[in-house]
Amino acid sequence: MKWLNLCLLVLFPVSWFAPLMRAGLLPIFGLDEISVLTGLQALWQSDVALALVVTVMAIFAPWAKTTGLALLDFGLLSPRALPALHVMGKLAMADIFLIALYIVIVKGVGLATVEVAWGLYLFTGCILLSLFLSHRAEARQA
Repeated sequence: MKWLNLCLLVLFPVSWFAPLMRAGLLPIFGLDEISVLTGLQALWQSDVALALVVTVMAIFAPWAKTTGLALLDFGLLSPRALPALHVMGKLAMADIFLIALYIVIVKGVGLATVEVAWGLYLFTGCILLSLFLSHRAEARQA
């Protein structure tokens, strides 16, 4: 399990650069392919508060949680940190909800043609694997 977690330290950055969606017309982004990082760049220019929230949930929460689990797996972090790591995983899953919500809103309003790209599945899979690994770590410590 610890090797799967270490794989996430590589897969998360890949998922941040991977295209989450393709948009035909989306005024806030003005891009054809939107990744986590290009979306964050556009958000930082238009809405700093939302950009800060999404940055924490998309970048810092999953990375900190995965790093914390790796430290725990190799005996460098106390098992008492598991509840905090679990909360970090929930924050990261909230980001997937936000992305899905944006897609539904944009499609519902009819402002753009939006297609989900492979990066959304990769990012979602990374988050779900991270949640699974933290659940397994909690079960081992109990």
